[in-house]
Amino acid sequence: MLPGLPMLSRDYSLSVSADLLRTRAFIDGRWVSAASSFAVLDPATGKEIASVSDCGPREAEAAVRAAYAAFQEWKRRPAKERSVFLRKWYDLLTQHKEDLAKLITAECGKPMKESLGEIAYSASFLEWFSEEARRVYGDIVPSPAKDRKILLLKQPVGVASIITPWNFPSAMITRKVGAALAAGCTVVVKPAEDTPLSALALAELATQAGIPAGVFNVVPCSRDRTPAVGEILCTDPLVAKVSFTGSTATGKILLKHAADTVKKVSMELGGHAPFIVFDSADLDKAVAGAMASKFRNSGQTCVCSNRFLVQSGIHDRFLERLGKAMDSELRVGHGSEPSTTQGPLINVRAVEKVEHQIADAVAQGATVLRGGRRLEGSFMQPTLLANVTTDMLCTREETFGPLVPVLKFDKEEEALVIANASQVGLAGYFFSRDIDQIWRVAEQLEVGMVGVNEGLLSTPEAAFGGVKQSGLGREGSKYGIEDYLDVKYMCFGGLTP
Repeated sequence: MLPGLPMLSRDYSLSVSADLLRTRAFIDGRWVSAASSFAVLDPATGKEIASVSDCGPREAEAAVRAAYAAFQEWKRRPAKERSVFLRKWYDLLTQHKEDLAKLITAECGKPMKESLGEIAYSASFLEWFSEEARRVYGDIVPSPAKDRKILLLKQPVGVASIITPWNFPSAMITRKVGAALAAGCTVVVKPAEDTPLSALALAELATQAGIPAGVFNVVPCSRDRTPAVGEILCTDPLVAKVSFTGSTATGKILLKHAADTVKKVSMELGGHAPFIVFDSADLDKAVAGAMASKFRNSGQTCVCSNRFLVQSGIHDRFLERLGKAMDSELRVGHGSEPSTTQGPLINVRAVEKVEHQIADAVAQGATVLRGGRRLEGSFMQPTLLANVTTDMLCTREETFGPLVPVLKFDKEEEALVIANASQVGLAGYFFSRDIDQIWRVAEQLEVGMVGVNEGLLSTPEAAFGGVKQSGLGREGSKYGIEDYLDVKYMCFGGLTP
């Protein structure tokens, strides 16, 4: 029998404003029922919290047509008007942050403190892109001829399909949609089947903000219908752009779908982040960075540290200090409990993957220093492993769970070889007080984002994205809006010199 968690016998019913608890699809400004529905479960208890319309290809096609029709008018609105809409949407997210955070905790399992943090993060993208909407500048290029002028115009690409994951059910939508709407595009959002409620609440607030019908559409669907809906959103000729966050394997499938109609595509895919601690590191900062990077959302983030490489001179002290920090700071439980820092994993499959990686490591000689056991339902003990080698699954596959596998290394070059021995490259972290080393390692790590003496790096002002098989394009920052724009060259000739 699995160890139980006493608090799970309590009633954790969802209590939010009726306006924000929406369960039907949102298409062309209307709430639309589908022929069937699917259950949304609390991952902590396994209990149903809502029954949501299960959209199929018909609803997806209707949403695309609505978005295409709305695009004809939305693209002509002045940038200042689009900016004002986004700012109103931002204000509403901030106003309703408590209820929106409750939705995230209910369907995703995050502790409330983290859910509130996500809503602030989610809103920040609407604020950022409300400002960027007015900064989409073209160029006037010096002409080689006296009788003509050369202009480069930036114009919205059109309808964008937005396919998002469950681990940040609000922020992954606003990071994409904020940029799209600011550029003048319209969108169809397909949220993850585990977490559709946050997407539908965003649709309600978009309506309250005055965003016109058809500009923002949401088509939730079950796991069974996801392939068919995803195919429509990636192949429909009226769709000009696809933006996806999720696994590398799924991203490759969507890329193939989008290729037939040569759509503009951006992908934020899997990560396998190294976390390197050099002998020169500030040990307290390194431990705090490891705790922040690894255990946010119980290790279920694409940028969380996956492989911990610690230099031999500081290795034993790091392990001891990290173990003590795990003992004192981590509390497993339902996300609604104020003391909880570690909620459940999203489902049983996620727990089984972590269990399998731990068993594989132990079978090959790893030592369990903390945790190591599965708990009731979808809960997993935060786990610390020592004596880890590069032959073990946990160093070769993304974990997406609260597992810290620590490898010892001697030389900087050795750490870089291990860190870069991956087909993906989203984020990487290292701790050092050697300035020369900081520049060397930051430049040589094969990742899109580097945290130097810092375990948390996401912010709307910075460009988010990876290299290798971690994706295409960038989100956030001044570059995030570019993926929703085309550059049109205009040659104005016949002028009198």
